[in-house]
Amino acid sequence: MEKIKMSITLPVKAKELYDAWLDSKKHSAFTGGDAHVSKKTNAEFTAWDEYISGTNIELKEGKFIKQSWRTVEFKKDTPDSILELNFEEKGGKTKLSLYHYDLQKGDGKKYEQGWKNHYFEPMKAYFSSK
Repeated sequence: MEKIKMSITLPVKAKELYDAWLDSKKHSAFTGGDAHVSKKTNAEFTAWDEYISGTNIELKEGKFIKQSWRTVEFKKDTPDSILELNFEEKGGKTKLSLYHYDLQKGDGKKYEQGWKNHYFEPMKAYFSSK
């Protein structure tokens, strides 16, 4: 199994970033891919035009999101990976720490690049323009 740990600091309050992650319209806006997400525990979600899917496992408003996570590239019998997001606000900016684990061997580098290209970079542009 492989894991990814990475973080980014964005010019946005933690609650606003947390809310945007779990809001279909805003999640779609900051990634550029269609998303259907929910602020409810055990709710299913899709992102990036249904390339990504999963379920909200644990939610702590403005602080923490834990989700089961998979892409259409996962084999049917492959278990979901787990995504944990921590939101730490300091001085009006938020450090978003991403911990993505239980990935299949060989998938770590690919998905780390995906997080950079399809989430971190677009989020930096989206929240910097607000």
